[in-house]
Amino acid sequence: MNDVAPTTVPFLDRDRSILAFNERVLDWAQRPGVPLLERLRFLTIVSSNLDEWFEVRAADHLSAALASELKGPYSVSSYEKLSAAAHKLVARQYALYNDELIPAFARQGIAIVSHGERNAQQQAWVRDYFEREVRPLLIPVGLDPAHPFPQVANKSLNFIVRLSGKDAFGRENEIAIVKVPRVLPRLIPMPPKVSGKRRLLVSLSSVIRAHLDLLFPGRQVGQFSQFRLTRHSDLAVGEEEVRNLRTALRLGLQQRHYGQPVRLEVSAGCSEFLSDFLLRQFGLPAPALYRVPGPVNLARLQQMIDLVDAPRLLFPVYVPGWPRGLVPGRPIFPQIKARDVLIHQPFESFDGVMAFLREAVQDPQVLAIKQTIYRTGNDPQMMELLREAVRRGKEVSVVVELKARFDEEANINWSEALEQVGAQVVYGVVGLKTHAKMLLVTRREGRALVRYAHLATGNYNPRTARLYTDLSHLTADPKLTWDVEQLFVHLASQSKLPRLHHVWVAPFQLQRKLIEQIDRVGAAAARGQDARIVLKMNALTDEPLMEALVHAGRRGARIDLIVRGACMLPAGVPGVSENIRVRSVVGRFLEHSRVMYFRAGREEQLYLSSADWMNRNMLRRVELAWPVLDPQLRQRVIDECLVAYLHDHRDAWDLQPDGSYRRVKGAEDPRGHGAQAALMDRYAAPPGDEEVHTWT
Repeated sequence: MNDVAPTTVPFLDRDRSILAFNERVLDWAQRPGVPLLERLRFLTIVSSNLDEWFEVRAADHLSAALASELKGPYSVSSYEKLSAAAHKLVARQYALYNDELIPAFARQGIAIVSHGERNAQQQAWVRDYFEREVRPLLIPVGLDPAHPFPQVANKSLNFIVRLSGKDAFGRENEIAIVKVPRVLPRLIPMPPKVSGKRRLLVSLSSVIRAHLDLLFPGRQVGQFSQFRLTRHSDLAVGEEEVRNLRTALRLGLQQRHYGQPVRLEVSAGCSEFLSDFLLRQFGLPAPALYRVPGPVNLARLQQMIDLVDAPRLLFPVYVPGWPRGLVPGRPIFPQIKARDVLIHQPFESFDGVMAFLREAVQDPQVLAIKQTIYRTGNDPQMMELLREAVRRGKEVSVVVELKARFDEEANINWSEALEQVGAQVVYGVVGLKTHAKMLLVTRREGRALVRYAHLATGNYNPRTARLYTDLSHLTADPKLTWDVEQLFVHLASQSKLPRLHHVWVAPFQLQRKLIEQIDRVGAAAARGQDARIVLKMNALTDEPLMEALVHAGRRGARIDLIVRGACMLPAGVPGVSENIRVRSVVGRFLEHSRVMYFRAGREEQLYLSSADWMNRNMLRRVELAWPVLDPQLRQRVIDECLVAYLHDHRDAWDLQPDGSYRRVKGAEDPRGHGAQAALMDRYAAPPGDEEVHTWT
């Protein structure tokens, strides 16, 4: 067989696939064998993920529905279908919370006590707390022509109240709004003197609800409900029209909390009068209303994990081992120069990367440090090291991506702090996000300047490096480090990239190179040779790449795709994708590494990458893919990141032709093989230290 006729690929819906991923995350919260606080943590992760989905993905569907017209893939039908799926997922969350988790916590002597369940002593304590800590911060707003509906911030807690009687001026304005400040904790622990031997907490919403009448003296409180509004929050800055991107983003951040309304959550018992009033106020259709039998923000229950402080209800602490490729206590540069080093996080510690940077800062022979920054979080370690490097007289250049979604403010602050000490800070290329993860050190060794590079699939964030599976690659390979040097020059000067030796860069040739690799494997299959593709990524939604995979599979190539989240390529469809298998692994750690394996006949290639296979990553971001050239390291990546996950019989889900996911056979058996568990066993450090151990 030399070739096959083209066929139409029935791609799956991207947003429905994202919701399906959250269904798989929710499965962890439903497992009786998972420690109780960890089940709660996974429940809050789903809630947080749904918030982001509404903030980023829902507005286009909603706008099309409100306009009653077709706008590309968005329509009334798409909005209704996705709303139905989201409502179903939310209902599962609250059913799990009310029917399983709350009773399970009660059996452990832990409870969030509602007003009706509190005894007289507890009610008195709550009343005192309300008067002392809460009431001084609340300003109820009675609505009338002089007091319009107040601005409601994205995801803030609020109350709507219907009053009877007349106000101080003899008027019958019946609707009032109470905005709850974000500074107030959403869960408050009761002291032992009123909780006894149990661990009791009260929610802020129940504290306010129990004392609403005190906020409206002389009026009678009738109907009321807590409510929470989700707004579209994806920043859009016309970069071509601004002179200073950082200043424009700061202004945009101020407006993010007040974007287009997309979802309204109210208490399950909220009257139709009040819910209809709120829907009209925010211009939302009925499917945007979510009546919830519990807190309107389950994500805030994350606080409960720390407040309860019950290690027995958590996963056993996992402490990552020191990277096996580095000898502790010895200088790192000679080790990297002798041989490339691979660090598999979080099974091996990110401390190896920090040690590399720390040694570069302290080594007087190091002349320059260049680094990209996408998401660093609020951990100051890495930024302080870069600042120290400047103080020691080294040339420090940092490419900061200001538009890293929901990390914009932190990145702006870090960029300003670096500039203040004299670092050279640039913001990449106008119109493109710099998503590549790379760190380059230039060191004088005798008469030569030698480059050392760190390339990664994950961010320079010490916290998420303990929670996400990623790969760090340390190398002194002259050609590979030369490529990295040229990319830094390109990002700073915006000069044209020269021909690179090993690295593929988006948006220039990454997509094209990947299609060439896929076609090469497909051609080998057509010749009857061994033809294999195995890919691991977070999302697969780029149509040209998916079409290339389908074509290669129809020519006989065997293709396995390990896609954590959204995947639009259906597996096992007769006449289309019989040779393609798609699976998702959802584990204790968040799968985040990107690995690409291609085998055509006797030739095999393995690449690591910062990029998912999405159109934005291929065409609207600066991304990096690079080969693992060391045969032993290449085999290690194959064994740990591909083979282990293809044989996971505990945490894996297989995609069905209709777009649904089925948990692998035997997954309920606690003795089943789990890739993450096996890697934890292999790389765990000796007991003694404690770290955070579950992703959010």
